Amino acid sequence: MSRFFLLFCFFNMAHLAAHAADDATPPTMETIVVTSGRAAASLNLSPKIGATVYHVDTQMIDSQSLGSDTPLDEVLLRLPGVVQDSKGSGSLHVRGDHGNVQYRIDGVQLPESITGFGQSMSTRVVDSLDFVTGALPAQYGLRTAGIVDIATKEGDSVPGGRVGVLAGSHNHIEPSAEFFGGQSGFRYYLSGSLMANSLGIENPVAGANALHDQTSQGKTFGNLSYAVDEQTKIGLLFGTYNGKFQIPNNPSQTPQFSLAGYSPVASSQINENQNELNRFFVLSLQKNVGDISYQTSFFNQYSSLHYTPDTNADLAYLGTASDTMRSNSANGLQFDLSNKLGSAHTLRLGMAYTRQQTQSNNFVSAFPANNAGTPTSTTPVSIIDNSSQRGMLSSLYVQDEWHISKPLTVNYGLRFDTVSAFIQEQQLSPRLNLAYKPSESTSYHAGYSHYFTPPPQELASQSSINLYTGTTAAASVPTSSPVKAERTQYFDFGVSQKVNSKLTIGANAYYKKITNLIDEGQFGQALILSPFNYQMGYAKGLELSAIYTERRWGTFLNVTHATAQGQNIVSGQSLFSASELAYIGNHSVYLDHNQTLSASSGGHYRFGDSKISADVIYGSGLRNTPAGGDPNSSTLPSYTTVNAALTHTWRRSGEGTIEGRIAVINLFDRSYLLRDGTGVGVGAPQYGASRGLYVGLYSNF
Repeated sequence: MSRFFLLFCFFNMAHLAAHAADDATPPTMETIVVTSGRAAASLNLSPKIGATVYHVDTQMIDSQSLGSDTPLDEVLLRLPGVVQDSKGSGSLHVRGDHGNVQYRIDGVQLPESITGFGQSMSTRVVDSLDFVTGALPAQYGLRTAGIVDIATKEGDSVPGGRVGVLAGSHNHIEPSAEFFGGQSGFRYYLSGSLMANSLGIENPVAGANALHDQTSQGKTFGNLSYAVDEQTKIGLLFGTYNGKFQIPNNPSQTPQFSLAGYSPVASSQINENQNELNRFFVLSLQKNVGDISYQTSFFNQYSSLHYTPDTNADLAYLGTASDTMRSNSANGLQFDLSNKLGSAHTLRLGMAYTRQQTQSNNFVSAFPANNAGTPTSTTPVSIIDNSSQRGMLSSLYVQDEWHISKPLTVNYGLRFDTVSAFIQEQQLSPRLNLAYKPSESTSYHAGYSHYFTPPPQELASQSSINLYTGTTAAASVPTSSPVKAERTQYFDFGVSQKVNSKLTIGANAYYKKITNLIDEGQFGQALILSPFNYQMGYAKGLELSAIYTERRWGTFLNVTHATAQGQNIVSGQSLFSASELAYIGNHSVYLDHNQTLSASSGGHYRFGDSKISADVIYGSGLRNTPAGGDPNSSTLPSYTTVNAALTHTWRRSGEGTIEGRIAVINLFDRSYLLRDGTGVGVGAPQYGASRGLYVGLYSNF
C-alpha cells in the first residue's frame, strides 16, 4: 500500500465530483450541450434519502484519461465500493455483488440485456450520473447493488455538435459524432461511434498483444423530446449496440481427445467468436399538475448473444463444442407519481411491469463416453438442446418522505415484487431511510432495506442434463435445481463532513445478510455467465472518500475494505464438481469476486487552455483456488495501475473549439492478473491490458 499512496501523492492533480451525502446538490459544470428546462429533474420522482449517492458530471468524465471515450464501467470503477474484474466475468462488482446493477435513463429503468463483453451505453451521452448504493428507498427494486441513474444530454434551440476520433495502441481506432439542436418545443440529441481494436477481451497470457482478439463495436443513441407546454413533455430515447469479438487464444495447450480424421491445429490457431446485439427504446410522458408530478413510460429491449466454436479444435482440446445462441425480448410499462402533501410530506407511488421472452438454442458436439467420462469413440455425436421461457416481473411501491424537522428527514415505504418465469416467487419489502443534517457542513444517513432479487431470466435457462448422459459433455453432478430469488436484509450508515470550503470527507459502512445469495460464473466454452445460489451468505464493508478542490486543481481518494462469503450451493449444481459442492456445503467460502482492499485516486491541474490529469487504481486481488487447495481460499497478487492525460483546447471565436488529447493507460506497464483461470465459476486466465498510448482530436461546433 505504501507504493500506492506515494503514487497518489505524486498524481494528485484531478477532481472527482462524487458526493456521498444523501442531500448533496450536484455542482453546475460546463457541458458541450446546453440542457434547458429538463422536465425529469423538476418532477422530483426519484428520492435518494438515506442512500449513498456519488455524483458524476462532465468535468469528472473529462478528467478521465480517455475523456468521453472512456468506457462507462471504467468511470464507475473510480467510485467507492466498485471492484474491477475481467469483461468475461462481469467487468465490475459493487459491494460484494456479482452483477445486480440497475441502469436508469432519465428516470426509466431499462430491462437487462444478456451479459457479454460489450457495453451498450456510451459515456459520451451522459450529461450527469448519480451512482446510488446502500439501503435504497422503496422506488428502487430488483437490481439493487447499485443504481446507475443517467441524465442524458439534450438539445437546445442553437444547433451544434462534436466530431472526433481516438486512435492508439492495440490498433485502436474510434471515430464518433454528436449532433444536437431544436426548434420551438422540439429538442434532439444524436450520438454514434464505431470502435475497433486488437484487444477486445483481456489477454489469457502475459504480454502486450493477444492472439486472435479483434473486436468491432458500433453504438448509436438518440434523445428526442417535445415540450407540449411548460408542464408537459413527451420524450423518446433509443439506442443500439452491435459488438463482434474474437475469443483470444491461449498458446502451447495440449489436445486431450482424438477426433477421427482430424489433425489438431496449434491452440494459437483456434477460431472462436462471439457476437452481441442490444437495442432499446423508451417512450415517456412527463407531466406536472399542481403539486402532482408523474411520468409514464413504455419500453422495449432486445438483446442476443451468439457464441460460435471452432468445432473440430474444441472437440480435440476440450472434448465438446457448443454453438450457443441466447436472445431476450422485453416489453414493459413504468409509472411513477409524486404528490406534495403540504410542507412536511411528499407521497410517492408507482408500478412497473415487464414481460420477457427468452430463447436458448444450443447445438453441442461431444464424444460418447463411459461412466468415468472416458471417450468410447473418436466420432462425435450431436445434441440439440433448445428451450424457451416467457416470464413476467411486476412491482408496486408506496413511500412517504417526511420532513420531521429542518435537520431530520425520514423516508419510509413498502415495495411488493413478484416474478413468474423459471420460478414463481414474491416478497413484500419494507424500507426505512433517515437523513440527518445538524449543520451545513455535516450530514448523516442511515437505512434498512429488505431486497428481493430474482435471477436474470436471460441467463437462467435450464438445460436438459439427461441429453448429455453418456458423453464427454455430461455433468459430474446430474442435478440442477432452478435458481431462486435472492432475499437480503441490508443495513447502511454513512456520514459526510465538509471540513472547509475545499475539503469534504465521507465514510460509509454496510452489512448484508443474504438468503439464496445469487452469484454468476463462466462454465464451459461459451463465454456466457450462468447464475447459481448459495443457500446463505453475507457481505460487509467500509468505504472512505475524500475530495479536495481548488480553482485550478483538485484531488480525490477512495478506499474500500470489503468481505463477501457464501455457503452451500443449492441451485445449478451440475455446473460444479462433486468435490466443490461437498466442501462448500459445509464451509463458508469467499465469493470469487471478493477483493479485500480496493482504492482509487487522482486529480487534475489546469493551466491556461491546457489540463493535465492522472488517476491510480489499486486492487489487493480477486480470489482463486490454489492447486490442491480449497475453493476460493487464496488471493491473486495485488496490482496498481496509473493512467495520465494531457489535453489542450484551441478556441476559435464564433466557430467552436478544437480539443486535443494525449493519454497513457497503465503508464508503468505493470503486468497483472485479474483472473488465473481457477476459482468457483472462473473461466480462462485474464491479464490486465499492457501500456497503451492514445491520441484524440475533437471539434466542437
